[in-house]
Amino acid sequence: MIHTLSTAEAIQRMNDYGHRRIPFLFIIDFLTQKPIVLALQDIDHADLLYDFNGKTNAPATNVNLEKSIFFHKHPLPFESYLPKFEYVVNQLKRGNSFLVNLSICTKIETNLDLKGIFLRSKAKYKLWLAEKFVCFSPEIFVQVKGDRIASFPMKGTIDADIVGAESLILSNLKEAAEHATIVDLIRNDLSMVAQKVWVERYRYVDTIPTNQKSLLQVSSEIAGQMPLNWRETLGDWLFRLLPAGSISGAPKPRTLEIIQEAEGYERGYYTGIAGIFDGENLDSGVLIRFIENIEGQLTFKSGGGITARSEALPEYQEVLDKVYLPFLNELTPVY
Repeated sequence: MIHTLSTAEAIQRMNDYGHRRIPFLFIIDFLTQKPIVLALQDIDHADLLYDFNGKTNAPATNVNLEKSIFFHKHPLPFESYLPKFEYVVNQLKRGNSFLVNLSICTKIETNLDLKGIFLRSKAKYKLWLAEKFVCFSPEIFVQVKGDRIASFPMKGTIDADIVGAESLILSNLKEAAEHATIVDLIRNDLSMVAQKVWVERYRYVDTIPTNQKSLLQVSSEIAGQMPLNWRETLGDWLFRLLPAGSISGAPKPRTLEIIQEAEGYERGYYTGIAGIFDGENLDSGVLIRFIENIEGQLTFKSGGGITARSEALPEYQEVLDKVYLPFLNELTPVY
C-alpha cells in the first residue's frame, strides 16, 4: 500500500534522503496536497512501476504483441469546451494572466488495462500506479547533474503531417508569444533556487510518435548553477518550483485560480511531477499524457496553453491531438 504525505512530511523526507544520499522516487500532485516519497529499495512493483529515462523497476516481461489493440476517444463536445475557453480568454484580456494552461477530460475505451499501456509505451517518463493512473510523458521538468540544473518546458504542438509543419509552428506569432512567456517564467523560477541562470537552447523541435499520427513539439532549455548543498535541501527548493510553469501559466497565483474556475474538475496527479534522485543526480518529468481510472472509467486528461491571441477551434483540436497511445500495434518487446 502506497501512502501519501503532507507537504511538510514530503519536504523533510526528501531533504533527509538527499542528505544521506539514499536513492528515492517522488510523485507530487498538481496542488502539492498528496505527495509520495519512496526509497527505491522499498518500492513494490506490484503497486508501482516506473521508467524514467531508462531507470526502471519494471521486470522483464513478454508483451502480447499479437493482440489487436483498439483505442476510441469520446471527447468533450466543442460546444462544452467553448465556454471554458472564452472564460480564460476574458481573464487574459482583463490582464489577470498572460498565459493559462486549460485542460479537459476525455473518456476513452481500449482493450488494454493501465499496466498494459505502461508496458507498451515509449516515452521519457513512464509511471504506473496500480488501479489509479498511467502516464507516458515526453516532458522533462528539471534535471540536476553535478551542480547544473536544467528545465525543458514544452510549449507548442502541431500535426507533423501538415505540409511545412515545423516552419508553421515556429513562425506562428501566438505560439512564439506563448513560448516566450513560459521561458521567462521558468527562468524566473530557476532564479529562485539557482545562481547564474541562462537560456541554453531556444525553441527547438522534437518529433513524438503516437498511435494516430506524429506530433511536433517545441521546447527550450533553461539552465543554472545550483548551490553545493542542493541535495541536503532537495525538498525545500523542489517544492518552490511547483506547480510547473509549463502546465499552469503566468503569473502563477492568479492563474491557478483561473484554472480551477474554468476547468471545473480536480487534476489530481495530472500535471504534477515525478522523478528519481539516484543518490547523486536528479531527473524529473511533468505528468502529462495521463490516463486515470475514475470509478472504472478510463479518462485521458490533456490541455494546452491559451493566450489572448488564441482561437478556440485550433486550441480544441490541440487538446484532442494529445489524446493518444505512444505506440503502434506492431511493436517489438519493450523489456
